[in-house]
Amino acid sequence: MRFRNIKQNYTKNRNKPNKPDKKARYARTPDRIKAFITDLFMIYMPILYIITYLVMDGKDDFLSSDIAPLVAVVTYGVIYAMFLNRLGQTPGKKAYDIKVVDARTGENLSILRSFYRYILFLITAFSLVGLILPFYRKDKKALHDLICGSVVIAPLKKTNS
Repeated sequence: MRFRNIKQNYTKNRNKPNKPDKKARYARTPDRIKAFITDLFMIYMPILYIITYLVMDGKDDFLSSDIAPLVAVVTYGVIYAMFLNRLGQTPGKKAYDIKVVDARTGENLSILRSFYRYILFLITAFSLVGLILPFYRKDKKALHDLICGSVVIAPLKKTNS
């Protein structure tokens, strides 16, 4: 009898998607911007330095190359996707205590979905409409979050009461 109850509860709970943690709120847009800038300095700048001065002969070669900037952007995207897949946050997001998760399940994104989110970010950055969208939405989702099905959350701060 007890095993049957456990099995019934398991099948009921298995079909329900996990919701994001109730002890979390949507990340503020200024925090997301500051985290992005931090990531640029911590991840993208070293990539540019390595490609410019260690792989190539200097900035003139980098600027005259058609493939070097593309390699830098793709390398940053792969590293970004790996961070989101493993930890749910990049170093910049960790500094501002925010995390990128699946909007339905609350789990970390897969590596392909994280890279897809990065590509969508690049596309929406060109339009600017997708980046202005979080200022007008309650859930603070940008266009790339809406398409990808992700959400950027921040844990609620504990109060001393």
